[in-house]
Amino acid sequence: MSILLFVMLGVFIFMMFRRNKKTQQQQAQLQSQFAPGVEVMTSFGLFGRIVEIDDAENKVTLELSPGNLATVHRQAVTKVVEPTAVPEDEAPAVPDDASSLTGQEAGTTAAPLETPDETMKRLNDEGKKDS
Repeated sequence: MSILLFVMLGVFIFMMFRRNKKTQQQQAQLQSQFAPGVEVMTSFGLFGRIVEIDDAENKVTLELSPGNLATVHRQAVTKVVEPTAVPEDEAPAVPDDASSLTGQEAGTTAAPLETPDETMKRLNDEGKKDS
């Protein structure tokens, strides 16, 4: 019985060290991808582009938006954001005219679905029902 207990303890310790080693390998692989111009996300949800990396101080300077810089610890950067490319055959169709704004099919001359006055009346009536 005590042998089984020691075996279970040994397996538990082995699994703990194995998980820790995998985490360190993933972190090292992630940090090897760091370079100026790479889009990243921090552990607290900020998205930005790497501008500068200071290996001596373990700091990364991120450009959050044009002209806005933030300096964070290197370990706070947890994800490299891959750009999502939309394939040409799956790109959404954009009409050449403004028919999508009025809810009409392209090339039809039907009256608009609702005039601005009708829209205001409908919205006012809905507001009165809720009170």
